[in-house]
Amino acid sequence: MASVAFGDDPLVSESAGRVAWITIAPVKSMALVDLARAHLGLAGIAGDRGFAVIDEDGRLVNGKRVGTLALIRPAFDAESGTLTLRFPDGEVVTGTVRLGDPVGAIFFGHLRPATVIDGPWADALSARAQRPLRLVAPADPGEGYDRGPTATLLSTASLASLARAGGSDTPLDRRRFRMTFGIDGVDAHAEDGWLGRDVRVGGAIVRPSGNVGRCAVTTHDPDTGVASFDTLRLLQATRGSLETTEPLPFGVWADVVEAGDVELGDRIGPV
Repeated sequence: MASVAFGDDPLVSESAGRVAWITIAPVKSMALVDLARAHLGLAGIAGDRGFAVIDEDGRLVNGKRVGTLALIRPAFDAESGTLTLRFPDGEVVTGTVRLGDPVGAIFFGHLRPATVIDGPWADALSARAQRPLRLVAPADPGEGYDRGPTATLLSTASLASLARAGGSDTPLDRRRFRMTFGIDGVDAHAEDGWLGRDVRVGGAIVRPSGNVGRCAVTTHDPDTGVASFDTLRLLQATRGSLETTEPLPFGVWADVVEAGDVELGDRIGPV
């Protein structure tokens, strides 16, 4: 897969940076998967949040409810249909995805159509949670998202700025914030100024439409699932008075306007 190079593209603002990371979550709220390149389609990156976990009442089980979900490392091979979950205790559960019965799943307070995934994963997840859990696939791309099938953007300078506010010289681990694309080479929170503008991300164009408001998941260490940084207090202190689309903003979400390929190091910035 080849992306478009925009090293000297006059259509990209001089304030543009470079793509620092590309991440997806094959199973919502489980560990992120880093990519060197990806195709950003109108419905996002294929395979991002393609699966989710629900409880016995059909409600989404996410990091706010079970912080240790982020310690499970998923891998999905779309060509073979093979899903693998690697648990922190070393157990590996793998199998071929088989679609089961339709089910109504409650994602972010809304009832959404989904399909139960038959296989060995539900038993493994249920045993660890000590309650019945099921793996499901949303019926349509984007059904399991809280902001629709979007891309999210966050600068590395924003991570460093928030860390300094908390007394640390080491930038915060980007995995706390679960953003699709990272941006090197721009000022902290430069992405806030891109709201409502077309932004080129490699060969794709997105339009940031709102701030990403933060929850307690960001306080959790991605390697332990235990709260280790007072993210929400610091965001309230440093950004709580800003006029934003969501409270405690950190990063932005964007609609995909034009699909295209993206690689690490590609230009990213307003057009």
